[in-house]
Amino acid sequence: MQLPTIDDLGDLRGKRVLVRVDFNVPFREVEGRRVIADDFRIRAALPLFADLEARGATVVACTHVGRPKGEVVEKYSVAPIRDALKVLAPTVELMENLRFSAGEEGNDPGFGAQLIDGIDAYVNEAFGASHREHASIMYPPQHLPSAAGPNLIREVETLSGLLTEPARPFVAVVGGAKVADKLGIVHVLAAKADRVIIGGGMMFTFWKALGHHIGKSLVDESRLDECRELLATGKILIPVDVRCLPVGESFGTGGTVVPSVHDSDVPDGHIGLDIGPESERLFSRELASAATVLWNGPMGVFEDPRLTLGTQAIATTLATGSMYSVIGGGDSAAAVAQYGVADQMDFISTGGGASLELLEFGDFPSLRVLRNRKVL
Repeated sequence: MQLPTIDDLGDLRGKRVLVRVDFNVPFREVEGRRVIADDFRIRAALPLFADLEARGATVVACTHVGRPKGEVVEKYSVAPIRDALKVLAPTVELMENLRFSAGEEGNDPGFGAQLIDGIDAYVNEAFGASHREHASIMYPPQHLPSAAGPNLIREVETLSGLLTEPARPFVAVVGGAKVADKLGIVHVLAAKADRVIIGGGMMFTFWKALGHHIGKSLVDESRLDECRELLATGKILIPVDVRCLPVGESFGTGGTVVPSVHDSDVPDGHIGLDIGPESERLFSRELASAATVLWNGPMGVFEDPRLTLGTQAIATTLATGSMYSVIGGGDSAAAVAQYGVADQMDFISTGGGASLELLEFGDFPSLRVLRNRKVL
């Protein structure tokens, strides 16, 4: 999947280059102010900014933040990101939140024309948004000399390589809450990987498909037959025990109730919220023998100290093992950062949903429009 690079843009001296980035970063409140909680995505774009400026270009960046739904919403302003850029890349201009206009998500040509007014070239460095057919992604390559940024190229090459030529054994770990969001990629991985490990809330639909009692745990009744089909492939490895809390006990920020551990069945009045200790050992042994591992999705509600052990076990195994580790963005990237092992992973994707969709479908409309871009 050959994508154009910034070398294909030619002489950039005196040119204004629009760079679509994904600075949809997490925020936290500090004394009534919104402060960036994790600047990983911002720092990932800095080498591209520096390269373009070294070539003589003026860089204009654009991003979305949150879901303001086409309205100006103060809490979604890029102001805190602008403040960060004043320190990290002071000569880079940053447009206001693209999604303040309904034309962005609507892929409106009029809005696209506004974006590129006065712009000479375009670079897509927003892998995390590139599965969306939005104006800032789709319009510029049809009207300007355009390229893929180095991180986007690296994302596409790394993730596509997992499906074509991974070092084996290739093990995929898929977690998260909703089984419906992940079954498409589980089907793909079951065909491509040597083993697919299932964790998180999605595990309970698989458990119920096998006839286990799941208490009040998350389940998608409409996907039971599909889960049975996947289990029949012999590629799927599911948890053998689970940590549970009684219904009504708050979780996510910690509490005083100690989770109980159960194998095979969740008691009535309880909800499963993390894989159990035997599952940790089972999964860690499987991962330790792998040559390549893709991880997307936590094993439980890892933000809660009582329910973090399953996710931490995966992170620790990958950090201390010799396998090539690919972290599929989103919560998995947040988890390895939380445990202080991010720098021990081989590749961390900047896009959670985008990474899964690329693995599932193999291409994006945004990548096709780059390949068919306007040329000099």
